Amino acid sequence: MAPPPSRSPDRPPHRRRSPLRIARSGPLALLAVVLLALSGCAGAGALGGGGEGQQTITIAIVSNPQMQDAIELSPQFEAENPDIRLKFVSLSENEARAKITASVATEGGEFDAVMISNYETPQWAANGWLVDLDPLMAQTPGYDEDDFIPAVRGALSGPDGHMYAVPFYGESSFLMYRKDLFAQAGITMPAQPTWQDVAAAAQRLHDPANGMSGICLRGKPGWGEVMAPFDTVANTFGARWFDPQWNAQLTSPQFRAAANFYVDLVQNYGTPGAATSGFSECGTQFSQGNAAMWYDATVAAGIVENPEESRVAGNVGYAPAPVVEKQDAGWLYTWSLAIPKTSDEAGTTAATWRFLSWMTSKDYGPMVGGQLGWEHVPPGARQSTYRIPEYVEASKAYAQQTLDAIAAADQKNPTVEPVPYTGIQFVAIPEFQDLGTRVSQQLSAAVAGQQTADEALDQAQVYAETVGESYQREGQ
Repeated sequence: MAPPPSRSPDRPPHRRRSPLRIARSGPLALLAVVLLALSGCAGAGALGGGGEGQQTITIAIVSNPQMQDAIELSPQFEAENPDIRLKFVSLSENEARAKITASVATEGGEFDAVMISNYETPQWAANGWLVDLDPLMAQTPGYDEDDFIPAVRGALSGPDGHMYAVPFYGESSFLMYRKDLFAQAGITMPAQPTWQDVAAAAQRLHDPANGMSGICLRGKPGWGEVMAPFDTVANTFGARWFDPQWNAQLTSPQFRAAANFYVDLVQNYGTPGAATSGFSECGTQFSQGNAAMWYDATVAAGIVENPEESRVAGNVGYAPAPVVEKQDAGWLYTWSLAIPKTSDEAGTTAATWRFLSWMTSKDYGPMVGGQLGWEHVPPGARQSTYRIPEYVEASKAYAQQTLDAIAAADQKNPTVEPVPYTGIQFVAIPEFQDLGTRVSQQLSAAVAGQQTADEALDQAQVYAETVGESYQREGQ
């Protein structure tokens, strides 16, 4: 039998998928619906507190530092647009994924704008859940959608080539390391490190008696937490989630090698509490000088180079994502802003776009840099950001590495051997929200020492087989 067609950010299915189809492999989205119901969220565009004739726009965002900066600066938008009042719903990453997915998939209408990524955008665009932003961008003087970094713009396009979300920031992944500690130990970071190089350096620099860990890696459950760095490790080890016939491959020798390597590295040379550490926790550990290396998102550079918050600013080197077999290993991701179709029905699309275009405009970066510091400027979205003299100076340690990593990320060819999906640190199918979360829980339990990596993969394989079999049936 021929395998079913690939479902990906570049080629999502053209038929509309129902909310039940997306959530059918597990309880995550259903739980999110229940949480929304229990929270008693008011409808978007209907919250009180504004003046007469004033529209309230409700925006669901992830509580990352760059988004908190946007909240801090948002009164300036309200001053310039007195007919609009902004209400932010700031959520942790895992909670945001669940609540936003549930709201948009069920047409709940709780939010006028949502923060999503290049995982959701193409699939939701194909489902008809998002407003086409091309006409709105074309009607906005000076917005210049051609200024977006091409890889990021392409990742946020639907099957018709139109953009259905606009990037707030974009990222790949790279290895951050303490140049001073490497020099003291006589270690030279290769121009293209392997994971074996990283493990050897972590072993030499690991000194828990003096509060120094060899490396910080995510171990926190969540398809967007531990699975993000781990999937890049799995890819470069030659592993894959499914073969072209949708046979699950999580117990293959390559996947087992990657998982055992990752778990051993974290257990032997990682930071304390690794099983509960995500991006934010690792950012704190590394910027406070408690880890010699950190492999994570390129956007982290703005955190570790902020002299007001980081003890290691100026002492950090940046290297490409480590490799084994596959020679480009960094991920591609963008936190972006989209408008659910329910905003059209609520009559809030025009007002919502006014805010989204302000937050993602060419002028936003210079405003952030001038008022909050150039380390705060959202990276990886607009090409013009990298021509601002002050930002060029502030980001000289990592800007080119960021651009190179984003350009090298190849969502269409994420693995050594052929696969029926695209996506680097995720599998671009609707079921991955649940599948990735379930597998992440098993991997996190292995990091915590509650089971072995092989035991984690034995259970993960069962989950993946269920998803793979559903695609095999569709292809019959």
